[in-house]
This record gives sequence, structure tokens and C-alpha cells, in this order.
Amino acid sequence: MKLTTETAQPHSAREAMVARLEGRLVSPAVLAALRTVPREAFVPEGTPLEETYAPDRPVVTRRDEHGADTSSVSAPSLQGRMIELAQIGPGARMLEIGSGGYNAALLAEVVGEAGSVVSIDIDPWVTARAVECLAATGYSEQVTVLTGDGELPVEGHGPFDAILVTVGAWDIAPAWLDQLVEGGRLVVPLRMRSVTRTLALRWAGNHLVSEGAETGGFVPMQGIGGHDEHALHLPDPDGGHLTLRFDDEVPARPHLLDGVLATPPVEVWSGLPLSHGQDFSGLHLWFASFLDGFCRINADPGSELAGLQAQTWFPFGTAAGDSFAHLAIRPLAEGGGVEFGARAWGPHAIEAAERLNAQIEAWDKAGRPDHAEIAYWPEGADLTAAPGAAHLRKAHGVLTISWPLES
Repeated sequence: MKLTTETAQPHSAREAMVARLEGRLVSPAVLAALRTVPREAFVPEGTPLEETYAPDRPVVTRRDEHGADTSSVSAPSLQGRMIELAQIGPGARMLEIGSGGYNAALLAEVVGEAGSVVSIDIDPWVTARAVECLAATGYSEQVTVLTGDGELPVEGHGPFDAILVTVGAWDIAPAWLDQLVEGGRLVVPLRMRSVTRTLALRWAGNHLVSEGAETGGFVPMQGIGGHDEHALHLPDPDGGHLTLRFDDEVPARPHLLDGVLATPPVEVWSGLPLSHGQDFSGLHLWFASFLDGFCRINADPGSELAGLQAQTWFPFGTAAGDSFAHLAIRPLAEGGGVEFGARAWGPHAIEAAERLNAQIEAWDKAGRPDHAEIAYWPEGADLTAAPGAAHLRKAHGVLTISWPLES
């Protein structure tokens, strides 16, 4: 293609992005799609090229009246990895749950003229924008955009060789499984007690097993499949709030935490060091699997508690009864990394901190695993085949998380 002055800058930005992604992404077809599709045509007008083509940065396209993201173009690295996890090629029939246009265009490049892409979203604003962007970039013939609830069957289309869910899901809709061909793959960002992993699932007998998992955040699903977290707001003596968010298990007597932030915090340290740069993402999911009272914790921006929370690296903790604790870190004396521990409030703060530290120690004893075997058992499946796994009850089935333990 001959470059004009008008197209040279975006083309160079695409090439630079792909160069940074090579090695992290290995599919030549996916890399070629990222090199071809003009991402600048799918993000809000005026978005700087360095932001548009940042490999690991999503671009928000819409917010609600409270400033929360309701639609975005996900990071190119994550979109490319999800397509790789789907293991598709020329001629594949694809269903995308959650529209935006850009990801559908990438899929269209990968499946080619012999394939097809159906993209559905519940928000008419999103689908109208996707139609406009796809038409402007020449993909409207290959991509069918529908407005509707992706939790339901897509009438008149399918079955599909793979389904990509590009919004955060709390459960797996039965319709998705019904619309997959035998041997097809479902790639879905699935929330597990506030921790999300993008899973590549396939059938293995009467249940689904994950053959890959990636971290990354997504705008939550709306409609029938939406699942709100339960928020508990604790007044901060400085005038703000600390919010505890529970995905499923809510404290039976939340009023017991009233005024707890007016008490001095307690710090209890585990004695377990972590080297600088060492990956500990597996601890997130370990907490979600085993930590009683598990919750996500957020402080109001600019507050003293937010400053403390920024030192924790990620906002997870435990709450039960009249006390709660969150993960904390402190630098080791000789600059050789950090130490894990817990910061806690309430009459039983030490017990809450020890509960959290016990799971840090169990994760350490297990060899600090960074991944687990994740499976999904639709309603009615025989769960006796998953002994020893953590069980998370969903609306349409049970998710099991099994950890490899060191011998």
C-alpha cells in the first residue's frame, strides 16, 4: 500500500504497536490483523495516536452519569490474545458478545472472506457506533451487528465455531453453550468472587475445562446476565468512605462494622518476602478460592486511606463480624524486596489479619502457584469428579478451581 501523508502516521503507529506485541502474541494471522485494522477509526475522535496504539491500554468510548466506564475498546494485547485463545482460522463462524467494532474487524481479518462474524450488544448506542465504524473501514459486509441481550440465543445465526465474550461475565449463559459446534471454544472474561480471568473453555465430557487464562479487566455485562456486587460503605473519619465490595457472600450483620475506621489500625506481618518484580498474580485467585469473607476494597481518591491502599498493590481483603483486614506490604530493611502482611480494623482486627495471613502462608507452602485448573460444571453435572477443588456457585452451574500443590 502506498502511504500518503495522511495515513503515514497511523500506519507507523500500528507497525510500532505490533513490533512491541511480537513474542507476546504468536499467531501470524492475529499480528497481521492488528497490523491491518485502523484502530484510530474505532476510538473517539481526537484520541492521541500514542494512546490509541498503546499495546496494553484500553480506550474508553462511553461513561455513565457517575463517570463509570460503560463501553471501551479493550487493550490490543488482550484482544489479540483472546483471538489466539479461540484458535480460529479462515472460514470460521464467530459470535462476539459485546460490540465496539474494532475487535469484530480483527476477527473478520482472521476468518477471511469465507468466514463470518456476528457481533451483538444490548446498548443501541454501541451497536449504532459499531455499524458506522465498520462501514467506514470496509468491514460491514463481513460483520453482522445486532442489538439485543447476548445472554439469549442469537436467532437466525449459528452454530458458531467459537464465541468471544468481550464484556465481564459473572456466569456462563446456557445459550452460549447451545450455540457452539462440537469442539468449539468459548473465550470469556469470567468473574470469580471479584477476580476476573479470561478463560478459553472447551467441553470435556459433561463439563468445560479451561485451556488458557489471562488477566485483564472488562466493562461488566448488562441485561439478564448482569450481576452487581454488594457494596458496604464505611465512613472515614476524614470525611470520605472506604467501600467493601462483595461478589457473593455478604456479611450477615454489616452494621457491626459501623464506626470501625475510627479505631486505630493493626498491622500483622507474615514474615514472607517477595522479590522485586516477582509475579504474585496467583495470590489474587487463591484468596478468591479460600479466603473467608473475601472482598474488594476501595478508598475514596485523595484520602489518607487511599494513600495506604496504594501501598497494597491490589485491593483485596477479608471482612467478618465487626472487623476487616486488607493485604499490605512493607519494604524489607535491606532493600531486598517487600514483605506481605495485613492491615486491619475493629475489635477483632488481629483475628482478621491472621485469617488473611494464613492464606498467604498457605499459598507460599503450595509453592506460590500462579495458575489453577478452572472448570465449569453446568447445572446437573456430576461434581464428584472435582474433589478438593474450591466450588463457586453460579446461577447456571458451578465453577471449580483446583490448585497444583507441591509434594
